[in-house]
Amino acid sequence: MSPTPTSPRRGLAQLFNRRRLIAVFVLSMLWGLLLSSVWKSGTFGLLQRTLLIGTVAMIAFGLAEQWPRHLPRWIARWVLQVVAVAAVILPTVAFIYLASTPQGAPPFWKDSDRLGGFGTLAVTGLLFAPWVAVTALVRQRDSIMRHQTLAFQLERSELERRAVDARLRLLQAQIEPHFIFNTLANVRELVDSGSSQASEVLASLIAYLRAAVPRINDPATTLGQEFDLVRAYLELMQMRMPDRLQYSLQADATAHNLRCPPMTLLTLVENAVKHGIDPSEDGGRIDISVRVANDRCHARVVDTGIGLQSGSDSSLGTGIAALRERLQLTFGAEAELVLAPNQPQGLCADLYLPAWRQRP
Repeated sequence: MSPTPTSPRRGLAQLFNRRRLIAVFVLSMLWGLLLSSVWKSGTFGLLQRTLLIGTVAMIAFGLAEQWPRHLPRWIARWVLQVVAVAAVILPTVAFIYLASTPQGAPPFWKDSDRLGGFGTLAVTGLLFAPWVAVTALVRQRDSIMRHQTLAFQLERSELERRAVDARLRLLQAQIEPHFIFNTLANVRELVDSGSSQASEVLASLIAYLRAAVPRINDPATTLGQEFDLVRAYLELMQMRMPDRLQYSLQADATAHNLRCPPMTLLTLVENAVKHGIDPSEDGGRIDISVRVANDRCHARVVDTGIGLQSGSDSSLGTGIAALRERLQLTFGAEAELVLAPNQPQGLCADLYLPAWRQRP
């Protein structure tokens, strides 16, 4: 299992990690340089001693960080680490002075100069090292909190994305191909009456289903695919009412690869047929166009049917409301759907989308 912010790395990798080694080296050198102004012997020897003390303190800090694995409730891990750092200072300084005493020379506590050096290193080490340990613990805690916050934000974003995908799929599943059942009923009537047109209507229905069914559960499609779907649908509808429906489709070549939610144009065209052309005694015409300019896409569906009956798009049923929600979930505030009366009669639907290319 990979390490997490709440479960730091263990073993030597954590004890001697690069950032910790660099920090100890820099702080030890700084400590030695600050003492060099009052130090009576060579500066190089002083830097060696402060570096050794800092390294031992770092090892004590790292060991207390990992061992023992389980502590009593009355002691916190950070307290143990600070105490461990303070506890090794005196023994380490004493070892340095004992190991550096020449053979036959008196022990360092009988030499006033060396005893003074011992006291300086011990006192400054006891003052300096625990505060460095506390600072490191605070920074470590802040780092863990930042990692946890980032992990929570990423998890929340992923959950929100999944919720949006689920909502989109739910809305797409609610698109009812009501006209399929009407078309099948018409095919049955044509077959019963022996009409040769039954085969053509059935072929158009099959073409539509081949275009529509594989894309119903897709999270996104392209305007080019939408155009193919709308064309198959209108061919089918024209066979149902050949004397009452005319249509045209026009699109910029640059619009074919633009992203859009599935069934976007189809929903507008379906509404034009169902609520505009079909209820009209004389039928009407539907013109679909798509234009791209300045990183924006403008799709327009205009019909000459009966238009809005109640003065608002609520008369068009749930299809338009579901389409608005799908657009908002996909594009946010960058998408807009505007419905307005068409003169002298009918309805004009203007759809504005960002010109986002569909990823391959």
